[in-house]
Amino acid sequence: MKKAYTQKQGQYLAFIHYYTKIHGRAPAETDLQLYFRVSPPSVHQMILALEARGLIERTPHQARSIRLLIPRGELPDLI
Repeated sequence: MKKAYTQKQGQYLAFIHYYTKIHGRAPAETDLQLYFRVSPPSVHQMILALEARGLIERTPHQARSIRLLIPRGELPDLI
Protein backbone atom coordinates (compact mmCIF):
# COMPACT_ATOMS: atom_id res chain seq x y z
CA MET A 1 0.00 0.00 0.00
CA LYS A 2 1.34 3.42 -0.97
CA LYS A 3 1.91 5.93 1.81
CA ALA A 4 -0.49 8.86 1.90
CA TYR A 5 2.40 11.27 2.41
CA THR A 6 5.89 12.10 1.16
CA GLN A 7 9.06 11.36 3.12
CA LYS A 8 9.33 15.00 4.22
CA GLN A 9 5.68 15.09 5.26
CA GLY A 10 6.27 11.88 7.20
CA GLN A 11 9.06 13.56 9.15
CA TYR A 12 6.78 16.46 10.06
CA LEU A 13 4.08 14.01 11.17
CA ALA A 14 6.58 12.04 13.27
CA PHE A 15 7.86 15.27 14.88
CA ILE A 16 4.30 16.33 15.72
CA HIS A 17 3.68 12.89 17.28
CA TYR A 18 6.83 12.84 19.41
CA TYR A 19 6.62 16.51 20.42
CA THR A 20 3.04 16.02 21.59
CA LYS A 21 3.98 12.85 23.46
CA ILE A 22 6.92 14.50 25.24
CA HIS A 23 5.41 17.93 25.98
CA GLY A 24 1.76 17.02 26.41
CA ARG A 25 0.69 19.58 23.82
CA ALA A 26 1.05 20.04 20.09
CA PRO A 27 4.02 21.94 18.68
CA ALA A 28 3.72 25.53 17.54
CA GLU A 29 4.77 26.31 13.98
CA THR A 30 7.86 27.96 15.51
CA ASP A 31 8.87 24.63 17.08
CA LEU A 32 8.66 22.98 13.65
CA GLN A 33 10.61 25.85 12.10
CA LEU A 34 13.43 25.51 14.62
CA TYR A 35 13.64 21.71 14.39
CA PHE A 36 13.61 21.52 10.58
CA ARG A 37 15.59 24.76 10.10
CA VAL A 38 13.17 26.19 7.55
CA SER A 39 11.37 29.49 7.11
CA PRO A 40 8.00 30.29 8.70
CA PRO A 41 6.23 30.23 5.30
CA SER A 42 7.70 26.76 4.58
CA VAL A 43 6.30 25.38 7.83
CA HIS A 44 2.92 27.00 7.26
CA GLN A 45 2.67 25.58 3.74
CA MET A 46 3.56 22.11 5.07
CA ILE A 47 0.87 22.36 7.75
CA LEU A 48 -1.68 23.40 5.12
CA ALA A 49 -0.61 20.48 2.88
CA LEU A 50 -0.90 17.96 5.73
CA GLU A 51 -4.31 19.32 6.61
CA ALA A 52 -5.47 19.21 2.97
CA ARG A 53 -4.42 15.53 2.76
CA GLY A 54 -6.45 14.74 5.87
CA LEU A 55 -3.40 13.76 7.92
CA ILE A 56 -3.87 16.40 10.62
CA GLU A 57 -6.59 18.73 11.81
CA ARG A 58 -6.40 22.10 13.52
CA THR A 59 -8.82 24.30 15.42
CA PRO A 60 -9.09 27.70 13.71
CA HIS A 61 -7.64 30.61 15.70
CA GLN A 62 -6.29 28.32 18.43
CA ALA A 63 -2.56 27.97 19.00
CA ARG A 64 -1.00 24.50 19.29
CA SER A 65 -4.13 22.77 18.06
CA ILE A 66 -2.55 20.34 15.58
CA ARG A 67 -3.90 16.82 15.99
CA LEU A 68 -2.75 13.76 14.03
CA LEU A 69 -5.47 11.84 12.23
CA ILE A 70 -3.40 8.74 11.45
CA PRO A 71 -2.29 6.05 13.91
CA ARG A 72 1.27 5.88 15.24
CA GLY A 73 1.82 2.61 13.39
CA GLU A 74 1.56 4.44 10.06
CA LEU A 75 4.19 7.05 10.95
CA PRO A 76 7.86 6.73 10.02
CA ASP A 77 10.63 7.00 12.60
CA LEU A 78 11.91 10.51 13.19
CA ILE A 79 15.35 10.90 11.61
